Amino acid sequence: MSWQRMDHKTLGIVGLTVAVPVVIVIYLLATFWMLRLDYQGEIDRLEPRIARLRGLAESEEVLKASSGQVGSRIVDLVYPHTQDRAAVAADLQKNVRELMAATGLTVSNSRLLGPQGDEEFDRIGLSITVSGSVASLDATLEELAAFTPLLLVETLEIRPNRASRRSTEAAQQTITASMQLLSLRGLSSEY
Repeated sequence: MSWQRMDHKTLGIVGLTVAVPVVIVIYLLATFWMLRLDYQGEIDRLEPRIARLRGLAESEEVLKASSGQVGSRIVDLVYPHTQDRAAVAADLQKNVRELMAATGLTVSNSRLLGPQGDEEFDRIGLSITVSGSVASLDATLEELAAFTPLLLVETLEIRPNRASRRSTEAAQQTITASMQLLSLRGLSSEY
């Protein structure tokens, strides 16, 4: 039978019979290609994470050693868990008042702030108001930076005092400063 003599209906059926599997194969190939591209994109996004994890695994011993060093340093920066919170707070308040008086500031008000804490540390807050010269405040801030256990200045508000008109001498500028200080007390036997 010759191709020219086949009727058009049969030719359409044969063409459709060949075209449908070809279209299905092309569709499946395109679907698999898109899946491959998606998986390759996932792999590309995961590669940096895997590299970081491998780096952490390779430096595990160094990190453990550093962790031990940090743990020993923290012990020097916080009050021990064996001391009572009230005793630590009273001692902190007394020491800070003495430090500020020794640097030339006059303490007009100090109060302990309410207890705060988390799972590892008890936060001991102290609000204090002082007055004196700028140089005395600067010396006090240097002493607070060297204070152990660590004492953090959470807030510091400085206001200049008015100069007295009665004074005939050139008076040194005085300030009033309000600050909130924070120290930590360990709650576990590690500290």
